[in-house]
Amino acid sequence: MALPRFSLSAELAVGTAVVGAAFATGVFLGRGGSWWLPTSRQEQRRRLLPSEDDPLWQYLLSRSMREHPALRSLRKLTLEQPQGDSMMTCEQAQLLANLARLIKAQKALDIGSFTGYTALSLALALPATGQVVACERDAAPTELGRRFWREAGEEQKIDLRLRPALQTLDELLAGGAAGTFDVAVIDADKENCSTYYERCLKLVRSGGIIAISKVLWNGEVLQVTEGAAECVRDLNERILRDSRVHISLLPLGDGLTLAFKI
Repeated sequence: MALPRFSLSAELAVGTAVVGAAFATGVFLGRGGSWWLPTSRQEQRRRLLPSEDDPLWQYLLSRSMREHPALRSLRKLTLEQPQGDSMMTCEQAQLLANLARLIKAQKALDIGSFTGYTALSLALALPATGQVVACERDAAPTELGRRFWREAGEEQKIDLRLRPALQTLDELLAGGAAGTFDVAVIDADKENCSTYYERCLKLVRSGGIIAISKVLWNGEVLQVTEGAAECVRDLNERILRDSRVHISLLPLGDGLTLAFKI
């Protein structure tokens, strides 16, 4: 039997309150979890950060994070990998997991899973019958994460698709999955980010949430540039003008946009 859902207006009202609190925190403190980043990355993002030893930020994390032991172990292992610091931060993942609980999510989509940290965080927030479709091209990082999915008792909820994400999204749409997902997370290559966003708008139900990470791209969205930064900037402009969603862009991590489908 399907779980009852809030009306759209109720979901949006409560969701906006949750996101508003996160936004206020981010504005006041800058990027969360900066003390886990290598110094070179910290220097690139200095405009968004408190000092590394900022006691108030350390206090906030110590009083707000409830990271499952398997999640914590997976995060630490991921950060040891090449490009490991590109993963979603723990406070971002926890916020998305709490939003998934808030809207009583049953199905989630994780585009760009890497080691599956975000996928596991979402799986832990879903009911026993829930499912996370995880999209990743490279099998190696997911093999690192799989043992932690098992350790957390959530492996059965994670449906890993090892192929280009667009192929998986098109297969889902062709299979009749439009409007059946509650949450979608986009944390993959920026060259295709606008296409991922449009596919997710079809796959996510009304009242569902699309989250896009790294929407500040180390501040390069402010510069006249090409490549990934230009793709990110174009997507930010597209979402700002998109009447199909309500939005919040939070200064958490390297920027996190939440789009609530109307």
